[in-house]
Amino acid sequence: MRTTVRRHLGKVVAGAAIAVAGTAAMIAITLPGTAGADGTGGSTSGQAAQQAAGAGAGQGAGQQGGSAAVEPGVVEEAPAEGRKGQGRDPLTDDEIARVQSLAVNRQLFNATEDVDGDRGPQRLSVDLADPAANEVDDPDAPRRAEVTFYDYRNDTLVTKTVNLDTGKVESTASRQGVQPPLSAAEQTEAAQLLIADPLGAGLKADYKDATGKELTSPDQLVLAGMVYRASPGAQPAVLDQCGIHRCVRLLPKVKNGPWIDTRSFVIDLSARKVARLAG
Repeated sequence: MRTTVRRHLGKVVAGAAIAVAGTAAMIAITLPGTAGADGTGGSTSGQAAQQAAGAGAGQGAGQQGGSAAVEPGVVEEAPAEGRKGQGRDPLTDDEIARVQSLAVNRQLFNATEDVDGDRGPQRLSVDLADPAANEVDDPDAPRRAEVTFYDYRNDTLVTKTVNLDTGKVESTASRQGVQPPLSAAEQTEAAQLLIADPLGAGLKADYKDATGKELTSPDQLVLAGMVYRASPGAQPAVLDQCGIHRCVRLLPKVKNGPWIDTRSFVIDLSARKVARLAG
């Protein structure tokens, strides 16, 4: 790992394409440039406005120790309607905040876990829903939003369709084995697990080579990442559930510095384990 970073020290690797064999097929990735390197690592689907508001840290440690007490959770009231869009206008910030609250009722909140192990599902995205077939040409058709969550308690993707006019949840779909792009919160948690794991020693050494400082937090990196799915014989057995579990390959970058090659590592967010790919 370290020779890759040393080869790029002091250079701008903007728009570099990296071919990643994450599954049986080759996946081509174009790394973002250095512009905005002081910002947080963005999701590959641009979901910064809908990132998870996980209630604090520490639940992950509770999972490992098995003795941490879980504080009662609270489901907040949905905010007031606020500013509303019209027709096929993009969702406003007020609409996004409202539908996220409407989509998570007390039952869903208490029955699910986010990427940190805290109560409540991991929020992934909020998108304007397509109109029903019989509403395509109706200028007064209701606006709907699709809210997508991931439940780490049972590795389930949950999608809820909310009617923005009535505030009602019109449909709910739950699927397993479906892995949409990662949220920024998930990338951050993956980096935290890698930094804390013995397999993250090379990442920390490369960071120190580049900056002269110790790497202790994901906040010191610009993060990108992709979902990893298991391919028969292509990984150690500990990663065989990837695809059912939510697994990540990270592409970390030193802020205002080089990319660090960590493509040989996979972080299983569901099992909270790190492994090195075979070969």
